[in-house]
Amino acid sequence: MAAEKSDLLQGTLDMLILKIVALGPVHGYGISLRIRQISKAVLQVQQGSLYPALHRLEKRGWLKAEWGESDNGREAKFYSLSAKGRKQLAEEESNWQRLSGAVAGILRATPEEVQS
Repeated sequence: MAAEKSDLLQGTLDMLILKIVALGPVHGYGISLRIRQISKAVLQVQQGSLYPALHRLEKRGWLKAEWGESDNGREAKFYSLSAKGRKQLAEEESNWQRLSGAVAGILRATPEEVQS
């Protein structure tokens, strides 16, 4: 059961990373900050989850990376979305909409709707 939970979280994290990077090139720490900012601090990604996910997405060819200088003058790896990543993000968004709609439907269900 724990593996199922982590798979769902991993897939969701991948989708969130792809979406954040689609908004514009950003370094790893910036991805974490954007997720926190846009979610109004509801979602917080720990480095121990973020960097393995970035490596995985880059390995799959969904992200491109190049070294550059961050705002604080340090060298950082900046990520951008590849064409393959844009396609994957579109698929992930579609699946998420379908899944969240199904969950919302179940949460709205009343006893009268399920009586046969």
